[in-house]
Amino acid sequence: MDLFQAMSVYVKVVEAGNMTAAARECGLSTTMVGNHLRALEQRLGVRLLNRTTRRQRLTEFGTEYYQRCLAVLGLVADSEHLAEQAQGTPSGTLRITAPVTFGTERLAPALSEFRQRCPGVKVELNLANQRFDLTDGTFDVAIRLGNLDTNALIARPLQDYTLTICAAPQYLEHHGTPQVPEDLAQHNCLAFAFPAGDEWSSTATQWPLHGPEGDVLIPVSGSLLANTSSGLHRAARGGLGIVMMPDALVEEDLRQGRLVAVLQDYQLPLRAMHLLYAQDRYRLPKLRSFVEFALEKWGRP
Repeated sequence: MDLFQAMSVYVKVVEAGNMTAAARECGLSTTMVGNHLRALEQRLGVRLLNRTTRRQRLTEFGTEYYQRCLAVLGLVADSEHLAEQAQGTPSGTLRITAPVTFGTERLAPALSEFRQRCPGVKVELNLANQRFDLTDGTFDVAIRLGNLDTNALIARPLQDYTLTICAAPQYLEHHGTPQVPEDLAQHNCLAFAFPAGDEWSSTATQWPLHGPEGDVLIPVSGSLLANTSSGLHRAARGGLGIVMMPDALVEEDLRQGRLVAVLQDYQLPLRAMHLLYAQDRYRLPKLRSFVEFALEKWGRP
């Protein structure tokens, strides 16, 4: 058992209120969180939590142990930061979280270049569309889409996250190319099932465009509704229908002719994208180097 990780997981369980929420914040499965708790209790020989199917309650010892864990984890983090600053050169583990599509298509391929600049830095990359709390030290830096919901972090603007409506050449040969947004009603439009509450959740059934006549909201429907961009991407390349996809995912296909952009005279919705980190961590060479690298690659002109 990794005692340090088990203590970190225990702190998350206490603060999140249940194992399911803690698992999401830690990027682990609920089963793995439960395994860490059981291993910790077995090591200590004392129960930390009284758990039922509906609720959990700290034992008296669990409450005291939680405070000790906070102190120990804080000392470990401070020690690591002190060592990194003393070295002066980027080193240690840099923990990054980023949206799935951007992280897969843009960030992950760029890490080789970052490692050439900073060979002493090891990267732990968590790709998820959920928003993690950066104030607890689990992650050093995040790339985040959409509106910002915190003033406690430094936010550096990156290039906007943009979309393109496109289809495979074989689909357009068989079904024709839409000339105006209203033509989409006659086409098989493949849609992404965004989570409820997402800023783009309505695009599963309506595509917003802006053209000479102003804003239009076009109802769309089709034979596929998917919860992953990669699934829609593959289906579109296979000729199933028309998609509205992130440029990060389709730009190479557009260059190679595997997909063809349509309705290019109309503007599509976009999302702001930022690089987020805690101000007190920027003094760490590993984080400062990555921030500079990311702004060079994807910062706004």
